[in-house]
Amino acid sequence: MQDVLFYFKLGWEHIVSSDALDHQLFILALAAVYIFREWKQVLILVTAFTIGHSLTLALSVLDVIRFSSAWVEFLIPCTIFITALFNLAWKPGSRTNTRTNYYLALLFGLIHGMGFANSIRMMLASDQQIGWGLFGFNLGLEVGQVVCVAVILLLTHFFTSVLNVRRRDWIFFVSSGVFAIAFKMAVERIPF
Repeated sequence: MQDVLFYFKLGWEHIVSSDALDHQLFILALAAVYIFREWKQVLILVTAFTIGHSLTLALSVLDVIRFSSAWVEFLIPCTIFITALFNLAWKPGSRTNTRTNYYLALLFGLIHGMGFANSIRMMLASDQQIGWGLFGFNLGLEVGQVVCVAVILLLTHFFTSVLNVRRRDWIFFVSSGVFAIAFKMAVERIPF
């Protein structure tokens, strides 16, 4: 049980620490288009991201796949600004947009999973209970994401319902800011 708690804490910190700006921006980009009453859709979306993240993390730890960390660190902010760009064309209530968002979250989760894989690979590979370590990490990751989503949805509710900011303006404001930060990160990380 101690192993699960240790890896849970690592997964939690992977999302909520000050070093996790790329993941926080991605969660913000994913959740920016939703309002509070759509919380179930957002949780499914974040879980799709966790599934992708978990899959590549497991495959990497088991040494089935390996990618250059320079390319992964470049691709992560690319996934963020692509998601932010997609938000600019968002139409509330569109099933096509929602479905596309789920696929993007899963696909981009695969890339984000590689971001932490290099640092956790050695730790988990030397552990006899690799499955419990991965479970604990992914559980911590999911709980951290749910907390981030709750904060984002509360902020969205405050701005759109209390301050009466139009939903479309809110999405544009948040997505533009996320795009600018992520694009800058990508340019700084170009691997060639």
